[in-house]
Amino acid sequence: MALTVPSPPSPQLSPLSLRPSASNSLQFTLGAAPPRALLRCSRPNRASLSSAVDSPPHTSGSQPEKKLILQVKDLTAVIAESKQQILKGVNLTVYEGEVHAVMGKNGSGKSTFAKVLVGHPDYEVTGGSVVFKGQDLLEMEADERSLAGLFMSFQSPVEIPGVSNINFLRMAYNAKRAKLGLPELGVFEFYAYLYPKLELVNMKTDFLDRNVNEGFSGGEKKRNEILQLAVLGAELALLDEIDSGLDVDAFQDVAKAVNGLLTPTNSVLLITHYIRLLQLIKPTRIHIMENGKIVKTGDISLAEALEKDGYEAIA
Repeated sequence: MALTVPSPPSPQLSPLSLRPSASNSLQFTLGAAPPRALLRCSRPNRASLSSAVDSPPHTSGSQPEKKLILQVKDLTAVIAESKQQILKGVNLTVYEGEVHAVMGKNGSGKSTFAKVLVGHPDYEVTGGSVVFKGQDLLEMEADERSLAGLFMSFQSPVEIPGVSNINFLRMAYNAKRAKLGLPELGVFEFYAYLYPKLELVNMKTDFLDRNVNEGFSGGEKKRNEILQLAVLGAELALLDEIDSGLDVDAFQDVAKAVNGLLTPTNSVLLITHYIRLLQLIKPTRIHIMENGKIVKTGDISLAEALEKDGYEAIA
């Protein structure tokens, strides 16, 4: 696993740069942002994406119309090194306040889809379009996508020796504040902001002094991922199998924390194999992915049929 670890930060450190590495991990560096060419997904030239955004659905009465968060059209992608095609025309629309779940067999393209959305360099986009909050997501670097409000929780969160949780979280949060033109928070100001979020994910304060994910159990790592989400306040969270490897208590804590973060203006895209998670985090839509495409969309009854009869019954 390739991992660049910064020296312990001081109060005058430069903004944090977050980017996926060529392995299933994230690289964390301080200082100037990396060259743009390092993180850009390869893709063909495309015309303006203004026509890619459909009008939001009309609502009755005085209720405001929902805003479009994510529009994916005919997205195709290959593994950068081998050129093996994984995504073969994914289409998905997510509006604010919605929870979408993506299910499918192993190797169907679920995790690849999420990684492509956050700009992972292991994959090259070969076609289609992705609009996030009205912007061309594929033209943005990985760190730009994060600062714009996109968050991904990985199946196997990486350990970062030498970087404490509180310093990592404060750097990430202040990088977002800098993007918004806001002043950085000092140590005590940030702790006041952070403390209520520890209660949300049922984490003790001593977690803040431990190195990021180092020596954490599976449940502690997943809680830590949701704590990062709570701190950064992402408008679209991609949660890749947050229910894997959790005991009963950790599972309940993680599901409760995700529900506690849902608002009418943010959205969640869950990747899961199990209906038990969807019984606690109620999805707006459930999508079945097969062979690099979303082949079926429905409500919770789709997951119930899957749980009872397997994928053959709904293929």
